[in-house]
Amino acid sequence: MTTTDTSPAAAARTLVDAAQRVVDAAVKHAAQVTQGGALIDDHQVHTERVAYLATQVRAARDLTAFTERVRAAGKPDELQERLAHAYAAEVVNVLRAQVDAAWGDFGLADADVAPLYEDGLRALVRAGLDEGVLRAIGREVIENGGVNNVDLEDEVASLTRDMARDFAKTEVAPIAQEIHRQDLLVPDALLQSFSAQGFFGSSIPEEYGGTGMGDLPMIIITEELSAASLAAAGSLATRPEILSKALLAGGTPEQKDYWLPRIAAGEELVAVAVTEPDIGSDVAGLQTRAEKAEHEGQIGYRINGAKAWSTFSGRATVLALLARTDPDPKSGNRGLSLFIIPKPAFDGHHWRFEQPEGGVMEGTANPTPGYRGMHSFTIALDNVWVPEENLVGGEDGVGKGFFLQMSGFAAGRLQTGGRATGLAQAALEKACQYVVMRRQFGLALADYQLTQYKIGRMAYLVAAARQTTYAAAREFNTRAPEPSMAKLLSCDVAGEVSREAQLLHGGWGYSEEDPIARYVVDALVLPIFEGVKATLELKVIGRSLFAAAAG
Repeated sequence: MTTTDTSPAAAARTLVDAAQRVVDAAVKHAAQVTQGGALIDDHQVHTERVAYLATQVRAARDLTAFTERVRAAGKPDELQERLAHAYAAEVVNVLRAQVDAAWGDFGLADADVAPLYEDGLRALVRAGLDEGVLRAIGREVIENGGVNNVDLEDEVASLTRDMARDFAKTEVAPIAQEIHRQDLLVPDALLQSFSAQGFFGSSIPEEYGGTGMGDLPMIIITEELSAASLAAAGSLATRPEILSKALLAGGTPEQKDYWLPRIAAGEELVAVAVTEPDIGSDVAGLQTRAEKAEHEGQIGYRINGAKAWSTFSGRATVLALLARTDPDPKSGNRGLSLFIIPKPAFDGHHWRFEQPEGGVMEGTANPTPGYRGMHSFTIALDNVWVPEENLVGGEDGVGKGFFLQMSGFAAGRLQTGGRATGLAQAALEKACQYVVMRRQFGLALADYQLTQYKIGRMAYLVAAARQTTYAAAREFNTRAPEPSMAKLLSCDVAGEVSREAQLLHGGWGYSEEDPIARYVVDALVLPIFEGVKATLELKVIGRSLFAAAAG
């Protein structure tokens, strides 16, 4: 291999292209072994391995492509180009190690992996991961306070970021720590301000009362709000987003006209009730039953069962609930339907609603170490009444609830990429502020080589998470693996970056008085909700990649 341009941007592109060729070969072989994904459960470890490597390579490609676009537009960002080179070098280094360690599983020929071992590529990897280079990046990031002012390539998106960042700093940040430490519910005043900004309707079309800005502005808003508080702000729009996408995908015209404007205006606050006490990611195995019934001459359904981890369902005024309308367990995901169940709003950690039609819903909050502000409830449903008009899609929606909910979950996963990126960004900024202020052994922490190196690495991880999430938002497709890839990578980045930031704080990082401790415990939940990590790797990303490779 010969290279004439050794700039960071060119180096990143060379590394990404080489890694992509090897990952493509690995995916092709895995697709053959698993018969297009049908036998993934016979090859779980390798499927996870390949899915994660493909995700990392995609993130490297997205970050590199971003730097190329802004340079072509006459606005080169040299820092982002160095971050792209460093991240691509790490990905190639990891890819080589994984292939070598599991050579038999990958099933590749020497020619397939040759691009990773050419002398020119070795030099690019070493240059990208050189500690002096990373320390220089770290010094620059520390000097800039770690602040994210990356070009958004879109004037509307830039204005959206400014607006959301100002809201986050003035409305959310001052109360975020108290909400966490006291395990409080998001105050109504913040919900009203949130609604007034149009945040609930950022991706709902204008014809239904939303702002119609699209998925990228929605992600940018989520990122900025999550930097102030994951639960008390960044996650407020997630559940409305999930129900809105489901309605847009399969709701009746009447349902869209009725519910979407109310969701966009914040008049209806949404919670999602899918997970059950004994059923997590295996949604097709849900047991909560919805049986056809009649009440005072009106056709509808009676719902019985239990739901778990229904976040915000106390304060919410509607539940988007997935229940089994086909009692035959063999019907699997084809036997599920999606219902919209109105309820009053309740404060506190326990609520009970006795319907006029005789049904009862009762929720109890599950104590959690983080992600506080909305409370997550286990709900018991006893003969709960829901009219047929609240079955999403009407009679045509019977048995389609799983697929409608998955459309919504794809949006939720995309949004979680934004949430994770925002949390990681907050941890990076907090670390940069602290290492400048804190002195040990006669020097500021920022003056130590290891501090600079760690900040440099944190910066390129956050940059990769951000650009792969933005790319997934620009190309959003509910059936594609990219939203899940963005979630997978960004959530891991948030966990790693927040922990590294905490370590830089020393003992004070373990104090609940410091926000960095909140970032760490909040990051713990990110790889769990909207599809636990292993499920995304095996059942979503791996299956999608292998099915596509099998043709």
